[in-house]
Amino acid sequence: MPFPRRLLFEGEEIVLDVRPHWRFFVGPALLLLVALAVLVAAAGAKVDDWALLAAAGVVVASLLWFAGRYLRWATTNFVLTTDRLIFRSGVVAKRGTEIPLERINTVFSHQTILERMLRSGDLVIESGGEQGRESFSDIPRPAQVQNEIYRQIEDNQQRSSGAQREPDVVDQLDRLDDLRKRGVITEAEFLAKKTKLLDRL
Repeated sequence: MPFPRRLLFEGEEIVLDVRPHWRFFVGPALLLLVALAVLVAAAGAKVDDWALLAAAGVVVASLLWFAGRYLRWATTNFVLTTDRLIFRSGVVAKRGTEIPLERINTVFSHQTILERMLRSGDLVIESGGEQGRESFSDIPRPAQVQNEIYRQIEDNQQRSSGAQREPDVVDQLDRLDDLRKRGVITEAEFLAKKTKLLDRL
């Protein structure tokens, strides 16, 4: 299921919401297919009942494994927003990690040859938080996700620096107004400088 928007901060937007790569299902899916093939072959060969029951048991076990994997996949979110990186997983017991973008120092991506062919891989996030280093596996297209994280960090820094400049402009307007009231500058000079300062907002 998608990441709940009610958990976002005011003005925060979701940029990426990805789940583990489909290779997450490879193990249980292969076992389920093999178990089904064995069960069909055993039923056709008219083997003993205990062998048929054993094959059916393996099918049920592999089906339960596949269903468990699907629940884990459906309840795992790797989310990049305009303010933070969020990882949530767990069917009953939930595990969550949140890293503000301004605390992220470095993002590493790693792919084996097979993962490059399947377009999946791992991401390692180094941050200034308590954990310091977080690893996330089975990320689809990790290089693109890595680039998007850096892009959002840069955008976040630009927004923050813009927000920091705004009070400076207000302070300058107050000082200009004080100079005008004291007669240091004329009304025309005050209006001209005020227009320039407001253009910077």
